[in-house]
Amino acid sequence: MTEKDDAGRDVGRDAEAVSKFVESFAAQLVEAGMQRMPARVFAALLSSDEGALTSAELGEQLRISPAAVSGAVRYLAQQHMVSREREPGSRRERYRVHSGQWYEALTNREAVLKRWEASLREGVTSLGEATPAGRRIAETLAFFEFIDGELAAMMERWRAHRDRTFGP
Repeated sequence: MTEKDDAGRDVGRDAEAVSKFVESFAAQLVEAGMQRMPARVFAALLSSDEGALTSAELGEQLRISPAAVSGAVRYLAQQHMVSREREPGSRRERYRVHSGQWYEALTNREAVLKRWEASLREGVTSLGEATPAGRRIAETLAFFEFIDGELAAMMERWRAHRDRTFGP
C-alpha cells in the first residue's frame, strides 16, 4: 500500500516499508540508549517528507496515545532533537526535525562534557593526584578533555563537508 497526499495522489512510498524503517531505526536508537517512545517519534519525524508532523499524525502513524506523543516530544525537545512550531492560523503544534539535528544534539553534549570536566577537576583536587583514585579520575578528566577537543574539530569538519555535499 502506497502513501497518498492530501488530494489522494500516490506519493510513491510504501507505508508498510516506511513503518518498518521507523521501527527498525527506532530499535537502533533504543539499543544506543534512547527511550523507546522518543526513538519511535524521532524516527517517524525524520522519515516524513516535511520533517514535521502534528501530534495527531504521530499518534495515528505510530498508533500511540496523545500522552505518549507529548512525553516523547518533551524529551526530544530537551535533547534539542526536535522543535515545536505553531501551524499558521491554528492552535495545533507541529513537531519538526531539522537537517542539523545531529549537529545540535552533539553540540549540546559539549556543554555536558564541560560540566563533567569541571566536576572531575574538583575530584582530582579533593582526592589528590598521587592517590590511586585521584589518578583514575585524572585519567577520566584527560579522556573527556581529549574528546571535547576532538569533538570541536570534528564538528568544524562536518560543517565544511555538509556544505560541500548539500550546499550551504
